[in-house]
Amino acid sequence: MDVRTSPARTRLTQLRDVLAREGLDALLVPSADPHLSEYLPARWQARQWLSGFTGSMGTLVVGRQAAALFADSRYWEQAERELAGSGIDLVRIASAAAPAHLEWLVEHVPRGGRVAVDGQVLGLGAAQTLKARLEAAGITLVTDADPIDAIWPDRPALPAEAVYAHAPPHATRSRRDKLAQVRQAVAAQGATHHFVSTVDDIAWITNLRGRDVEYNPVFIAHLLLDARGGRLFADLDAAASSTPKIAAAERAALAADGIEVRPYAEAPAALAALGSGDTLLIDARRVTLGFRQRVGAGCKVVEAINPSTLAKSRKTDAEAAHVREAMIEDGVAMCEFYAWMEEALAPARPHGAVTELTIDERLSAARARRPGFVGLSFSTIAGFNANGALPHYRATPESYATIEGDGLLLIDSGGQYLGGTTDITRVWPVGTVSAAMKRDFTLVLKGTMALSRTRYPRGTPGPMIDAIARAPLWAEGLDFGHGTGHGVGYFLAVHEGPQSISRTTPEPQMAMEPGMITSIEPGLYRPGQWGVRIENLVLNVPAATAEGGTFGEFLEFETLTLCPIDTRCIDRALLRADEVAWLDAYHATVRERLAPRLTGAARAWLEARTTPL
Repeated sequence: MDVRTSPARTRLTQLRDVLAREGLDALLVPSADPHLSEYLPARWQARQWLSGFTGSMGTLVVGRQAAALFADSRYWEQAERELAGSGIDLVRIASAAAPAHLEWLVEHVPRGGRVAVDGQVLGLGAAQTLKARLEAAGITLVTDADPIDAIWPDRPALPAEAVYAHAPPHATRSRRDKLAQVRQAVAAQGATHHFVSTVDDIAWITNLRGRDVEYNPVFIAHLLLDARGGRLFADLDAAASSTPKIAAAERAALAADGIEVRPYAEAPAALAALGSGDTLLIDARRVTLGFRQRVGAGCKVVEAINPSTLAKSRKTDAEAAHVREAMIEDGVAMCEFYAWMEEALAPARPHGAVTELTIDERLSAARARRPGFVGLSFSTIAGFNANGALPHYRATPESYATIEGDGLLLIDSGGQYLGGTTDITRVWPVGTVSAAMKRDFTLVLKGTMALSRTRYPRGTPGPMIDAIARAPLWAEGLDFGHGTGHGVGYFLAVHEGPQSISRTTPEPQMAMEPGMITSIEPGLYRPGQWGVRIENLVLNVPAATAEGGTFGEFLEFETLTLCPIDTRCIDRALLRADEVAWLDAYHATVRERLAPRLTGAARAWLEARTTPL
């Protein structure tokens, strides 16, 4: 690459001209939008546009003389490759929550300097931390500027895809019931109004879905509720097509439940109109500084977690039943695909060369044939050998591997179904698998099984059980850099809070409660060689109570994901008898639930891959 003509380098030069003109010393560019979404509409992918780094997480800071991108271990190799020639340094951080960018700013901006960030995309909680650190160093934070807008002439418009209803039977609770539940929780906090910006919360409350955000069936909107009604700020006024954002029939249904549809741009003014006698409930972690600053001066503000965030994390029995059905459909799709893949990778190669791109295409097509399928829940990760060591790797037409020779193939994929969201990772042997590969695979599997079999008191914060999945690896001096588990939505975001099984400080809202769906996905990654991750989704269910409940209520995990774990990768000597029994029982369940819907090669593959150890 000619670094003199790198798009990122050119854009940095233009940005620095704007910073100098505005009297700014640095710009902070978070990976965020006004809704603090994980997956961003194109309009708010400023960090990617400016730096060239395409990872889903990362923070960019641009100063007058230097620039840095802060990313955790999931993205280090990817970032090094994509930042080459950009003039942007990669700063490796321990986790996405690490505050290293704050120290970088203090080091590179002089006392009396000014740091800018677009307050419309900066989370309120993050803003409070940032402001305190900069003020302590004598640096002023400017939040009412967006310098990138001045140098991005073809910035994409707001998404304008049509909204649709998530209807019965898959929508198991009415919008009216959900609104009543949320209002009751808002009133319990002493609030008269509640402002919601997170798009998955809004989709859950309204029983509406959309296509504005890739892989997530949500739509761009804000919601302001009061004791009797509410306003949904979603109408863009300038739709990209003749199809309205929200059709007349759905507007009428919303109106019958007391919800008025208003233009998207009116949300700040609605907050500004709140005044004396009003009390607004907001979630500091799920609303941006820009919206907090627009709240009317006389309005009292209460900060607490969105009631809908807690409510939607706890799936009802009816929702759990639909999820189990979605898991069967997903499992059938995978059996059909993996049967094809094993035939295609046979020495004779009857289907020609198989690449990581082929894996993505064929697996996605298998899911698309299943009833209730809507789309993928994230971009498929198909990484062979060294590529499998990149936790968030994605093959592209410009860079991909052919599946040939010996090694491990890691496939992390998932689907969005009307009755649930799936996310699964499996590792498959290609050719001859070495003893070292089998050892790594088995240690990771032991971690997956250990946590899957755990019983724990109801209300235990997820971070408190993270070490259970890591223990088999820790015993060998090994570890992985990402979380062990994330919450999963119900035909919503594949990454959902508030629960998290990870190495983070436990908080009350992370309590594990019945009905929550969470991933269990320990891994082990050897850069330049191979990667292993084995992931299932599990449901929190009541466990048998000992001694009449003297020691309280306990929960355990029901494994929802239905797909064989390849026993050809296992070092049998590393497994205890009880672990073998768990795996055999799991495979018996997979076979029992999937076999009735399979025929021919797919059924034969299932039978072979679920043979007891």
